[in-house]
Formats: sequence, structure tokens, C-alpha cells
Amino acid sequence: MPAHGNCNPGHPHGHGHNHSHDHDHADDIEPALQTLIWKQIDFENIRTLNESESDQGAKIVEKTWPQRLDAEPSLESDADEQILMFIPFTGVVKLHSVLIRSSEDPSAPKTLKLFPNRDDLDFSTVSDLQPTQTLELSQTSEIQDIPVKRTLFGNTYNLNFFFEDNFGDDVTRIYWIGLKGEFSLLNRDAIEVLYEKAANPKDHTLIQGVGDLASQGTKHGM
Repeated sequence: MPAHGNCNPGHPHGHGHNHSHDHDHADDIEPALQTLIWKQIDFENIRTLNESESDQGAKIVEKTWPQRLDAEPSLESDADEQILMFIPFTGVVKLHSVLIRSSEDPSAPKTLKLFPNRDDLDFSTVSDLQPTQTLELSQTSEIQDIPVKRTLFGNTYNLNFFFEDNFGDDVTRIYWIGLKGEFSLLNRDAIEVLYEKAANPKDHTLIQGVGDLASQGTKHGM
């Protein structure tokens, strides 16, 4: 694997960010607002490895739905084309799909590997792990809405995005990342219980009833 350098805010990049949008976006993907996960993201604790400037990753996730087509801010990789992002939530998310906007040029990400409920990943560990799901992305400037296997992301309190490669450029460039799903506000103890139970099939009934678990937290000693 190529060596990943430290983020360098002063690193020069001669890549243009001008993208014209001549067609009408009124008919673009319009997710039901109640399924768009945004306010439930813990923006301050987003981490991005191999970003060319500090906090670029957090800034593209912080873009609202109306800002999804804005060219700036954008996320650009630094030492090579790979990017690893850690996105935590303020509760439990049942993930439905990942939304992403890149471009039509070779800097568009190609392979995205998802790893939920891990807060210890870096480039040396993520390459050796089997992803929970791998998404194949398109080389387009349109919004991509890519469904995930909901049964694998039913109780997600953080999500790691490993952009493994792109369509041939030295750097990867992304303009917006969004998430759709359902959200349950639980305290950390309840989240940890759910995470532990997820490995045991006989406990799936308990996991699916997260609302009941939250309301009966005192009964379970939380």
C-alpha cells in the first residue's frame, strides 16, 4: 500500500473545481426529509485520514441537502488516492443508503468499503479487514443514492468509509456525503448493549426493539 503522508494544509493543488450544472435539478433524488440523517451526526468528532487540508471531510458531511451541489467545500486526498473517514452518530442509526456526489473525471471514487461500529481503524488495519459491505460507485457528478443491506446496518452508532481507489487520478475528490436511515436516541450504555447483542442471533428480537429498550433503560440497569 502506498505510504500516507500527514495532512498538509499548505499542500498545493492545481486541480480546478469548476463544475457546470446546466440541467434542472428539480427532479433529482429527493429523499424524504425524515429519512435524511444529518442532525444526528456528531460532526465535531468526524475524522478523515489522508485529506489534503484539515477538516475537509467533516465539512463535506456538514453540507445540508440544499448545499449538496455546491463545489466548495470539497474533500481531496493527499498522498495518494485513498481516503478513510470515521463518522460517529449521537445515537443508533438504522442505515438505509449512502448518498455521494463526486464528478465525471478520474478523481471520482470507485470502490467504497463500509465498516460500522469501529473506532480504531487506520490504513494499516482497514486493508486487512473484511468490509461489512462494498459499494461500487459511478463516475458522475449526479447524486448517487446507493442502498445498503439494511440487516447489516440495523444498529449503527458510527460508520467508517474507506474509499479504496478511484478511476485513475492521483487524488480522489468528493463534494458531498449524505446518509439516509432511521434514528433512535439512546445513551452510550444502551448502544454498547445493542452492539454486543448484535453478534448473537437469538438476541435479534431485542435489537429490533430498540425503542422499547430505550424506554425501559432503568429496568435493564442503564
